[in-house]
Amino acid sequence: MTPRPNPRVLLRLLSLLSPYRWRLVGAGIALLVASGSVLLLGQGLRLIIDRGFMAEDVTSLNQALSGLLGVVGVLAIASAARYYLVTWIGERLAADLRRQVFDHLLTLEPDFFENGLHDNGGAGEIQSRLTADTSVLQSLFGSSLSVALRNLLMLIGAVILMLITQPWLSALVLLGIPATVLPILWFGRRVRRLSRHSQDRIAELGRYAGEALGGIRTLQAFGHEDEDRRVYGGHVESAFAVAVARTRQRAWLTGIAMLVVFTAVAFMLWQGGHAVLAGEMSAGELSAFVFYAVLAAGAVAALAEVAGDVQRASGAAERLLELLDTTANIQAPPAPRTLAYPLRGEIVAQRLCFAYPSRPDTPVLADIDIHIRPGERIALVGPSGAGKSTLLQLLLRFYDPDQGQLFLDGVNLRDLDPAELRHAIGMVAQEPVLFSGSAADNIRYGTPNASGEEVHQAARDANALAFIEALPNGFDSYLGPGGVQLSGGQRQRLAIARALLRNPTVLLLDEATSALDAESERLVQEALDRLMVGRTSLVVAHRLATVVAADRLLVFDHGRLVGVGTHAQLLESNSLYRHLASLQFDLDVQNTDSSPNLETHS
Repeated sequence: MTPRPNPRVLLRLLSLLSPYRWRLVGAGIALLVASGSVLLLGQGLRLIIDRGFMAEDVTSLNQALSGLLGVVGVLAIASAARYYLVTWIGERLAADLRRQVFDHLLTLEPDFFENGLHDNGGAGEIQSRLTADTSVLQSLFGSSLSVALRNLLMLIGAVILMLITQPWLSALVLLGIPATVLPILWFGRRVRRLSRHSQDRIAELGRYAGEALGGIRTLQAFGHEDEDRRVYGGHVESAFAVAVARTRQRAWLTGIAMLVVFTAVAFMLWQGGHAVLAGEMSAGELSAFVFYAVLAAGAVAALAEVAGDVQRASGAAERLLELLDTTANIQAPPAPRTLAYPLRGEIVAQRLCFAYPSRPDTPVLADIDIHIRPGERIALVGPSGAGKSTLLQLLLRFYDPDQGQLFLDGVNLRDLDPAELRHAIGMVAQEPVLFSGSAADNIRYGTPNASGEEVHQAARDANALAFIEALPNGFDSYLGPGGVQLSGGQRQRLAIARALLRNPTVLLLDEATSALDAESERLVQEALDRLMVGRTSLVVAHRLATVVAADRLLVFDHGRLVGVGTHAQLLESNSLYRHLASLQFDLDVQNTDSSPNLETHS
């Protein structure tokens, strides 16, 4: 069973409000003035009836009405000021919290977004917390707490004024308020629960429709239309059933609320009317008393509503603070060392051992010793899961090795600020990630201050200039989310241009041409060849031309380094490499002089 959220967790968020203390003071003053004005309305009502209507005194009636209008004017101004100030504070809190959480998330390693949450929601769950949970807190601090304070003040004031006006009738009212409010609250909770259930059903509708429409090609190719219509129709009917149940409860709530409230008012009028006829209180005092009694009952109901809001906000705060309290495993040391410039690009691994945190009993790299000289082009080969891509992630310091050490130009990677390390490294992945924005924005992604001329040169060197200039707005063309408007080869060449513009000393290529057609692969490979000139390059290889062009090959198998040498040397000395060459490179192992341009099948 999930534990109930602790409302005290909200106190941690109050520190975010300290920069806006004067706005809080202003909101508090406006709140007091507005609450006081509401309470004065009851006294204005008493004066209008007793000194105006009952005394048939026109002058007194006009004076009372004028005073009442003045109070209403003050109430309107104070209420508007209170609403603006508390809403501003709520929006500001949500904005600051979103920025604070997002800024902290950017310091966490990639593993957290894949395995770091208890509910395994990943990045989608984190995105929900950044939006939905902060909106819940905005509603609490920007509305609900203000409503609670206002109603608490009015409840206290109304009870005091009722006791002053008529003590014995006040006792009846204070006993009767719970009896009238509790049924309304009970039905209200049922309506809220069904409302949340209805929202969940609607969200499921949206999720299913989005998934189906997003995969419309696959859906139609497999003839899945009838099944999707049936399943979606079931979701629609389920949402309809919950909506009907919610409407039924809301109808009961409306009817019972009207019955209970008017019955209570009628009872007070009956009791008070007898007191007026007996001369124990005036008609104006009775009117004011009924006004305060209704005010007190409404305040109790509003406070109960806010209690539910506080519980929901407490849960939202716990989820957001869980993110803020997460400590990054990869951090800069207290006194980081700096790299000597210009960088040489020498990489050394000593007794390197590593297992992913989610699978600590399954080593991915074991006892790896490597020395890569500056400017050397290294191809990493081996079966899937052998540890090739893992080595690249360790070099980027997305993870730290469990044992052993990694060095760049003689400096242990643990002693470097990760930002400085990554500035020296360029990465081109198998599936390049592009972001919403223009082609120029994506090329500048790692070098935001680059000039237009530098961007054009990087695109030219990456064989991307022709297709970019053919776009409707050239470099300013919007590419859509993830570069969806581009082909795989075009996205890859944009990623290469981005790496070229960054001008890294060390280059990591993770199967950068594995999913491309022959023409795209040729263009990308030409761009990669330009990119690797003069740089230390580690290439996860699947293409024979890459293997043959490498200075050395490192052969991995089950996390161990089982072979080092040139293509020709390994064909003679390493049985695993001969097997991989025959499978991956379509290479006749009996003929080591085969053309390096043979098509691959990996």
